[in-house]
Amino acid sequence: MPSAAAWWPWVASVAALAIVGAYTAPWLHYLCKPAATLLIAAMVLRLGAAAEPGYRRAIFVGLLLSTAGDVFLMLPGDWFVFGLASFLCAHVAYLVGLCRRARPFAAAWPFLAYAALAGSVLYVLWPHLPGELRIPVIVYVAVLAAMAAQAAAVWRARADPAGAAAALGGACFVLSDATLAIDRFAAPFAAAQALVLVSYWAAQWWIGRSATLARS
Repeated sequence: MPSAAAWWPWVASVAALAIVGAYTAPWLHYLCKPAATLLIAAMVLRLGAAAEPGYRRAIFVGLLLSTAGDVFLMLPGDWFVFGLASFLCAHVAYLVGLCRRARPFAAAWPFLAYAALAGSVLYVLWPHLPGELRIPVIVYVAVLAAMAAQAAAVWRARADPAGAAAALGGACFVLSDATLAIDRFAAPFAAAQALVLVSYWAAQWWIGRSATLARS
């Protein structure tokens, strides 16, 4: 059976093409952005047969919901709320899976740390957010922070490779979404899209990788 090392070059290559397409060729971006996430989902199916079934299913569902979010966020027009809702559901799926590996709040410090970080990001964004987006963004940030914190708590509680991979993925997701939000609403900058996408696929890769490593 191919190892994760055999999947990584394919994921990285397709993700790189998506990033290049974002700056030069929209059709390439439209093709490769969802394809990169689906490749990670395929890896979870292919390599995760021996992993914890409930955790693997939750991560796979989260990756499919993330693919829907990929599509919404790259469509012409303003589909931001639909993309936000898709990724919100993806984080809920990841959170459900992570709670199967360790009880919620298995360690307190990740929740305190991510709560402080989430509050800081909201503080920066708040003056720039349209009124109708404030509640959805608060809910999204809270769920994202809870997912990342639970991933770190699982790593602290179980100290296994799957926990470490998920914790790294959660941290990368926070970086990606914070960059996206700041670029969109507060302080746009030229390199934002590349940073968002690189950290996004790093997040999905490590979360997906955790589903292939998790053992009961």
